[in-house]
Amino acid sequence: MLKLFKLFNNKRLFILLITLVMFIVVMGFSLGQRKNLSWPENFLRDTTGFVQNLFYKPAGYVAGLFQDIGNLHDLAEENKRLKILAAQYARDKAQYNFIKARNEQYKIDLEFTEAQKNLYNYEYHIANVVSLTTEPSNSMLVIDLGAKDGIKLNMSVTSVEGLVGVISNVSNFTSTVKLMTMMDINDPNSQPAIAATVFNKEGETFGMIEKYDQQTGMLMMNKIPAGNPVAKDDLIISSGIGGLYPLGMTIGTVQEVKTGEFGLTSTAIIKPAAGFQDWKELFVVFTEERAE
Repeated sequence: MLKLFKLFNNKRLFILLITLVMFIVVMGFSLGQRKNLSWPENFLRDTTGFVQNLFYKPAGYVAGLFQDIGNLHDLAEENKRLKILAAQYARDKAQYNFIKARNEQYKIDLEFTEAQKNLYNYEYHIANVVSLTTEPSNSMLVIDLGAKDGIKLNMSVTSVEGLVGVISNVSNFTSTVKLMTMMDINDPNSQPAIAATVFNKEGETFGMIEKYDQQTGMLMMNKIPAGNPVAKDDLIISSGIGGLYPLGMTIGTVQEVKTGEFGLTSTAIIKPAAGFQDWKELFVVFTEERAE
């Protein structure tokens, strides 16, 4: 008994003993199966959840804000790349359409030259139009073929539709074409008159195209002998007589036939086959004599 009282009189040992007993009781209580938490545990859990909610939600909003800012930056970069791609696509599409249109035109040009070669065995050198002047007193254009390409004065120039004019001036790299719209028998600077005939009636018809009427836009074919079977809708071509204009150059279609001066000849009103438009390409006609 004396030893027991001495033990209780030792405060440190007594506190340690009480603590150990409480720890064992708490451990036993915690390890046991319970359906509900104790109120201290509930209080502690609710307090912890409330504090976490106070800090986690604002932190989540801030983190989401920085993530959205990062997404906006990525979106801006992507839009920039898409704008560049769209601009490249528009440029490539325009270039493609231009090349496609030129290829289609070249197909038409090639078919024309092949047909003409087979018909009259001439060489057709394609030329690009550099400039065009359509003033009534000075209708001419400039092409990108010159003396270095074998171009000579008075060579005929034609479009796919029909005769356009003749070469009136030649330099090393370019040439000037005087259009048929400048044709006037009373003008000494006019291009030479064209000896003409009717297609498929070459041995029966003849006339001289000497004037272009600025008011009506028609060519005048004069000096048609009486009895020549020139009629409306006939196709007029160059006859090759005189050697200046090659045989078979398409000139236009007869719109009307009138009686000429003194009733001895007839005059045909001809609508030009060439549209005298804003051409991109024309052809210079090389005959065997001109090519030499």
